[in-house]
Amino acid sequence: MPDYGFHASHEQISPGRLLADVQRAERAGFRMAMCSDHFAPWSVRQGHSGFAWSWLGAALATTDLELGTVCAPGQRYHPAVVAQASATLAQMFPGRFWLALGSGQNMNEHITGDAWPAKDIRQARLEECVDVVRRLHAGEEVTHRGLVEVDRARVHSLPDTPPPLLGPALTPATAERAAAWADGLITVNADLETVAGIVRAYRGAGGRGPLALQVHISIADTIGQARDLARDQWRNNAIDAPLDADLATPEELDLAGRYLPDEKISEVVIVTDSVDDLVGRLREFEELGFERIYLHHVARDQAPFLELAERELLPALHSST
Repeated sequence: MPDYGFHASHEQISPGRLLADVQRAERAGFRMAMCSDHFAPWSVRQGHSGFAWSWLGAALATTDLELGTVCAPGQRYHPAVVAQASATLAQMFPGRFWLALGSGQNMNEHITGDAWPAKDIRQARLEECVDVVRRLHAGEEVTHRGLVEVDRARVHSLPDTPPPLLGPALTPATAERAAAWADGLITVNADLETVAGIVRAYRGAGGRGPLALQVHISIADTIGQARDLARDQWRNNAIDAPLDADLATPEELDLAGRYLPDEKISEVVIVTDSVDDLVGRLREFEELGFERIYLHHVARDQAPFLELAERELLPALHSST
């Protein structure tokens, strides 16, 4: 049976409040958690964006949860710094930290002032960064000249076992490339055929390790309330590629997302007023082979969702019937 985790959304919630939320999530019965790693929120309305790496240390120190994050090395983060940061967490909290390495979004990376590369260059840059991080985690001294530059880097404080490096993928093509290097796959909810295609591409290319899924949810007492919440907080995540990765600011994203219909938003958020309906839809993802499923309720106030999770949702999900 899959494990269920809590997604901590730095874009929506202040770091201190989010730390209390992940602690509450553990008490509610969640077995693991993950967090976003953003410099800017998806929308002006969300209003936050704490530094994930500081928060992860606090969350790992104050819970017993396994935790991870999706990070984009190569522009905002130098890969040697990513290797050092992840090695430190893995050394301090053995077996409890994983890292997913992706090609990123301009909304987070433009702050360096460097040009935002095309997708093929970002993908090649990511793969160079993965190689650098793995070599540094293995204790090597690394010098690298390419889309990223590394000069005689060595990470001196290493864990006994390096943290797993997952491959984030939103398309079959990205999943297929990740299969060459990743210790597992992580993706986000979409229609079942789209998600199944990503899984097939990863496994078909020899991808190993666990399959993880982040599921965005808007659950409320009525469908109308759930739709309003999804529209207010998460509609910009329904913006199609390439705009979702290429726009630079929350204000630009808000302009691009302002007229998206509810039907489009419901492609990226499960909108429901029923725990039974939500459980049924999550079971469909389980049947695709996902072993780790992280639930993100797209509200800025997580308390009602965590109460519902403890009382009804998690007992139903952990039931084998």
